Amino acid sequence: MPARQEWYDLAFRTAVLLDDDAEAALEDYARVVARAESATAVVTERRVSGVRLRGVEAPPASAARDIEDFASDLATRGGGSGLGWA
Repeated sequence: MPARQEWYDLAFRTAVLLDDDAEAALEDYARVVARAESATAVVTERRVSGVRLRGVEAPPASAARDIEDFASDLATRGGGSGLGWA
């Protein structure tokens, strides 16, 4: 029997519009900050409304705020091209 996958959906208060590069940067950032196995952007009506984290029950509140703040910052930059946050 395969191992059970643990998923945690982190919903943003406000959905943001991100290009593909910014979305990839957000997923990478969320994975590292939440110490998750993986992270996938949740897209609703062409806007990122949160991230789905695999391998964590729930990130600490400070990490959740950091992830949402990072998404908001990416949206105000107009994209993630050449970002390199790591």
